[in-house]
Amino acid sequence: DANGGGGEEGCEVAAEDTTEVPKGDETVPTATVELPISDNIDAEVNFISYELQTQLRKSVDIYPRSSAVLKELGCQVSKRRQFKDKHKVKKQKTVEGSDAAPAEVKIYDVQRSADGTGFDKELPIRVEEKTRIDFRDKLYLAPLTTVGNLPFRRLCKALGADVTCSEMAMATNLLQGHKSEWALLKRHPSEDLFGVQICGGYPDAVAQTAEMLDNNISLDFLDLNCGCPIDLVCNKGAGSTLLTKLERLEQVVRAASRSISCPFTFKVRKGYNDNNDIAHTFLPRAAEWGACAVTLHGRTRQQRYSRRADWDYIARCSKAVAPTGLQLIGNGDVFSYSEYKERMDSGRGDGDVDGPGGLATCMIARAALIKPWIFTEIKEQREWDISAGERLELLKKFCNAGLEHWGSDSKGVETTRRFLMEWLSFLHRYIPIGLLERLPCHLHWRPPAYAGRNDLETLFASSSASDWVRISEMLLGPTPAGFNFAPKHKSNAYANTDNASEAGMALGDDDGVQNG
Repeated sequence: DANGGGGEEGCEVAAEDTTEVPKGDETVPTATVELPISDNIDAEVNFISYELQTQLRKSVDIYPRSSAVLKELGCQVSKRRQFKDKHKVKKQKTVEGSDAAPAEVKIYDVQRSADGTGFDKELPIRVEEKTRIDFRDKLYLAPLTTVGNLPFRRLCKALGADVTCSEMAMATNLLQGHKSEWALLKRHPSEDLFGVQICGGYPDAVAQTAEMLDNNISLDFLDLNCGCPIDLVCNKGAGSTLLTKLERLEQVVRAASRSISCPFTFKVRKGYNDNNDIAHTFLPRAAEWGACAVTLHGRTRQQRYSRRADWDYIARCSKAVAPTGLQLIGNGDVFSYSEYKERMDSGRGDGDVDGPGGLATCMIARAALIKPWIFTEIKEQREWDISAGERLELLKKFCNAGLEHWGSDSKGVETTRRFLMEWLSFLHRYIPIGLLERLPCHLHWRPPAYAGRNDLETLFASSSASDWVRISEMLLGPTPAGFNFAPKHKSNAYANTDNASEAGMALGDDDGVQNG
């Protein structure tokens, strides 16, 4: 009993528990851990204003520059836009009682000063006069759908990433003022070199979106995703579909780049179908179209994320674009410092490393999801045998950033939990260096089931969603009743898999979760 009297049966139960239930090594927390608390919460930027949202919903024409550019290039405007424009002209005639045609909008309106000298007139910005971003040797975190959210980008910045980019946003949804789409564009003050990635298949939508973003949010460059392999995107004429319509691709790039004052980049794959690589046929002209840099994913759209990325082809394209001054950013399967160095050396060859064109850097995508400390490894030129405790600290920092970003109420906690578990669906694929027989580890290696060096390391290696829930409960407390989770992305590049990546992950261009 409670006082110990007549407790023979109770003693036998206690003895049985002691002998048969292992205690473990106590590396796995048994209760919710305490998260680090930020003293100062930095203000995020790039919110859609009420005034802009009202203008978008009422279809107010706020695109004078892109409209003039589209007219000059001879690009068609969608029927929906033409109808709205005609309606506006008709309404204007009724109000003013005049049949005079509306004044023609010039690409750059000349505004003369009060004294008539004209010294304050706005001159056209030529491509060579635009601000130019030097991507050479900068570590570029790819735009990653779902998992490449602001808290994750903050973590990667702290680990050494130089360039970050928003998750892919659809141009048409931005033009319609969808708050959920605009939320993807938020920027943290720590992101000192930040780009916004959009996706669209037609010059009018892309150019208007580009002008709107250039005028209303904080960004250092604008990126267009022309490599996304997802059916939902391609069926709308965007993403990889543009690789089958090169004339339209040229129109889109020219229209968008001339509608903004910041640098413009775009991302492509080496081709649409296997055995039909075409990127080398148009990349040498990309600088003439107005692009500051182009990211090339070494796979085709048909290949998606299966098999190895073709870095020999990337090196070939790098050599082709070097004389034009175009910066090429290689993408695909970079998983360690030694691979990064090998790709950079092979891509640059014996050419002028200090020249403005050619292979500038590599974009890191799925590797950042599996081991975000890859940026530290490349910066410090080493392999980091990170411990399970250090990885737990990274998860704590992510959760703290998530609660700052999404809120610390019940909804914010569950949103943070969902994105944490999406990340864990990649993070479990990391194999500790101390367990490997040879280095470096490659992205396409399929690891067998293994036991870690302690219980926490073994738990992190689990591919079971129930264990991911357990990890989330360590950091964010118990899950609500009826909670269930299925990872959104399933792309991989494992060797000897017939259907690898056919699920179509939404990553950046290493995409699994990539966007291209």
